[in-house]
Amino acid sequence: MTLAQTPITPVTSGGVRPNKDQGSVQAVEERLRALMIAALAGDEQAYRTLLTDLGGRLRAYYARRLGPEQAAVEDLVQETLIAVHTRRSTYDAARPFTAWLHAIARYKLIDHFRARSARPTVSTEDVAELLAADESAPTDARMDVERLLEGLPPQPRRFIRAVKLDGRSVAEVSAASGVSESAVKVAIHRGLKLLSRRLKGPNAP
Repeated sequence: MTLAQTPITPVTSGGVRPNKDQGSVQAVEERLRALMIAALAGDEQAYRTLLTDLGGRLRAYYARRLGPEQAAVEDLVQETLIAVHTRRSTYDAARPFTAWLHAIARYKLIDHFRARSARPTVSTEDVAELLAADESAPTDARMDVERLLEGLPPQPRRFIRAVKLDGRSVAEVSAASGVSESAVKVAIHRGLKLLSRRLKGPNAP
């Protein structure tokens, strides 16, 4: 199941709910793609709507694949939303939006399992997707993330940079900073949520 197949209740332009899964998937693709194109053109409301929609879709996507690791779902959702923001200039409007989004989400999931030396909990049909090469271009995403991090308090900014950007483990950061591993995780989680709220705008929940 891809991100476009996450359960929803789409409505077509004629006000009729599609009866077949394929119709639903296509409706989702068209809606998300339209929101992304509008957001890239400067429509802030479309961008907030897009990020809110993606948040729910990504939670279902990661929850299905993480099995017992449900505590990591929210962090992965926030990281992916931030990645959507920093890589938005790489989206080609002539290509499906959900494929572009799925490449980012898949990369985040694989990166999470690599960091934990764990195996993903996925169905057989998901294996090929997870092992496929990431197609999203890095461009200047690191620089964009650094600019976003500047708005955070020093501690979560430092921990996010060390763990999420530099690839250090939570244990390494904990030992180097003299802060417990649980405190490092909490600071990272809160920092990611703060970044996500800022991306969505001042009225975001």
